[in-house]
Amino acid sequence: MNTDELYIKRCIELAQKALGKTYPNPLVGSVIVHNGEIIGEGYHHKAGENHAEINAINSVKNKELIPESTIYVSLEPCAHYGKTPPCALKIKELGFKKVVIGAMDSHDKVNGKGKKIIQDAGIEAVSGILEKECIELNKRFFTYHEKKRPYIILKWAESGDGFLDKDFKPTAISNALVNQFVHQLRADEHAILVGTQTALNDNPGLTVRNTEGINPVRILIDFDLKVPADFNIYNNEARTLVINSVKEISEEHVQFIKINKNNFLPDLMEALYKEQIQSVIIEGGRFTLQQFINADLWDEAIVIKNENLNLENGTKAPEFRHTATRIENYRDNSISFFKSK
Repeated sequence: MNTDELYIKRCIELAQKALGKTYPNPLVGSVIVHNGEIIGEGYHHKAGENHAEINAINSVKNKELIPESTIYVSLEPCAHYGKTPPCALKIKELGFKKVVIGAMDSHDKVNGKGKKIIQDAGIEAVSGILEKECIELNKRFFTYHEKKRPYIILKWAESGDGFLDKDFKPTAISNALVNQFVHQLRADEHAILVGTQTALNDNPGLTVRNTEGINPVRILIDFDLKVPADFNIYNNEARTLVINSVKEISEEHVQFIKINKNNFLPDLMEALYKEQIQSVIIEGGRFTLQQFINADLWDEAIVIKNENLNLENGTKAPEFRHTATRIENYRDNSISFFKSK
């Protein structure tokens, strides 16, 4: 690993500290180096606050070193006025010696413009350093802008003999260790989605409990509005989007979005794109999961298995014929991770 890669790797580490907190913005980290020594570091904490480069610049004790320094940033500096002025202009104004960029920004408003501002100012700019890792860091952001849909993660827990429950009644399948992993997953992702049947059977709250973190946006697919208003999914602990074919209305923390049942998946993707949802965990039930699997509309899948538990009868796990990229063991449970081709 050369020195540029080493510093971009540090940018990625910094950026990851804010996972789950920056939506709809990307995760970005920045490092400022003078004569082989890090003199400033920063990352983007949450939307509306300073970008990574500004936090890194502000952390530099001796600002006089900046014109002889290199600024490293995991994503191309922004070139547009949003809630904050463009970072590319700040870099130009301070006159850094060199800028090293991990991944270029495919977002329409940036896409090469940040790098161009910097180069036009006569500052050396290099991009594509650890590009694969920098794109992986912002897989949600890039998928959202390039595919005009959220990054989709399928998730379910099944027994050793392939059932989601016993006799169609809610059944605990995973152990406490795995439950903690699941709550961390919820805190990291932007939204979580369930179908009518799961909401009626389990009455889930879909909030983050066994860990620190922000509650994801809850998405309920309920075409005929069968789920009663006093169910947990309607409580005020998080924002809820109700996808239905009856009404379109916005209330305090609940928003009803009307879509066409016959064109369900494309319409849902369009609705979630409009709502700026960057990633979604599809939590169930079987019918909802199977629709995404059959349409090959997913980016990652996480399958929890309790090998020693046999349920014999109940809701069968989704049919999913893919090979796991890795499997982790959590005591008597295993978690298989899959990535879409």
